[in-house]
Amino acid sequence: MPKSRIRKKADYTPPPAKQAQAIKLTNRAWVAPVMLALFLIGLAWIVVFYVTDGSLPVDSLGNWNIVVGFGFIAAGFGVSTQWK
Repeated sequence: MPKSRIRKKADYTPPPAKQAQAIKLTNRAWVAPVMLALFLIGLAWIVVFYVTDGSLPVDSLGNWNIVVGFGFIAAGFGVSTQWK
């Protein structure tokens, strides 16, 4: 019985190496100061509201001043997502 032909397999050639591309980071120096400022404004708003028994910062808002203070804090967290 004749011997069957053996197929010659091609040698493994690894794919060409990809060259690393530089990641462009934009200047985000404004993020940290704005974030901290929003945190502090929100905290100060709530503290002033409690210390003055609701007469400051905005008397007509009443207890909604707490929501405004937490809104500033939430905006600070929103800005913090831009930090790289």
